[in-house]
Amino acid sequence: MKLEGNCLTTAMGIMPHKDIDRALELALTLDIPYWPQLPKVNFYEDMYAQISEHFPGISLDLEKRMVRFSLDRFYEDLELFLQNWEEESYFRLSPQYSVVFHRFLELDLTKYRHVRGQSIGPVSYGLKILDAENKPMIYYEEVRQIIFDFVAKKLQAQFNEMKAVHPGSFVWVDEPGLEMIFMAITGYTSERAAADYRSFLQQFPGPKGVHLCGNPDWSFLLQLELDVLSLDVLARGHIFSRYSEDIRSFLDRGGIISWGITPTLTEDYEKESVQSMIDMTEKLWQSLDGAGIPYEQILAQAWFAPARCCLVNQDGEETVEKSFLMLNEVAGHFKSKL
Repeated sequence: MKLEGNCLTTAMGIMPHKDIDRALELALTLDIPYWPQLPKVNFYEDMYAQISEHFPGISLDLEKRMVRFSLDRFYEDLELFLQNWEEESYFRLSPQYSVVFHRFLELDLTKYRHVRGQSIGPVSYGLKILDAENKPMIYYEEVRQIIFDFVAKKLQAQFNEMKAVHPGSFVWVDEPGLEMIFMAITGYTSERAAADYRSFLQQFPGPKGVHLCGNPDWSFLLQLELDVLSLDVLARGHIFSRYSEDIRSFLDRGGIISWGITPTLTEDYEKESVQSMIDMTEKLWQSLDGAGIPYEQILAQAWFAPARCCLVNQDGEETVEKSFLMLNEVAGHFKSKL
């Protein structure tokens, strides 16, 4: 399946809504709708809890809203885990771990060319989940490869369930933890991550996409065999655009950049407008055009999205919903240039 750019709209997976129907309604206002992750509905909908179903050594503390790892329990669970390795049903998202996903699959999605799913990525999952000594589970050599293979299995199962209801389905991974591997304090290096990620992408079903809101070494991501790179351009665009040679190579390979531009934090939203978002995007694209990447190519291989997820606004979902409205106006401006 070939994805097209053409300034289509989509969004990150996490939303602040407690009303599932309203969140799905909002997701369906985009060109590429997706099933939202709604951690305020319950802890199972949290992206770290959600992926944890059947991972060996994991326990959920629903009261404290925490996911914990135990190496001893990992070995205790491993035999059952390996027995089910070839059973795709074992890796599917159950209704307990995502009511929203199953509600999404019941919708009439026929008018959309593409629909999208997502999961937390293996690096972020492995770095976030700690054992009793606060050691990230990715630091355990015997656990690390299981993490990458497990996430790949989860993606394959989700992709296949979505494809069964819509032929234009694809998934991407959310990788906020990729920013951490370029810091000196991490015990998991960018060199190790690059090797692990290339192997992981070989198991990735359908078009390969990564989303993150942080600020990694962008060369790391742009040089991977990705079809979609989604980022927070509002906060990171001035840094990202400096990687013009890597961006050029990424686009020349047919990659799509999802430009996360409209603000979702209330204080940011109140400072911006549709015109300021258009102006910011134009400035970035003109800069890249000046560096030798044709404006027309950037335009043709662009998607638009809100800048990032946001669960902390005092107005709950109000600013996020306004951001989605602004997004469609900004994208509409650029679609008129195609």
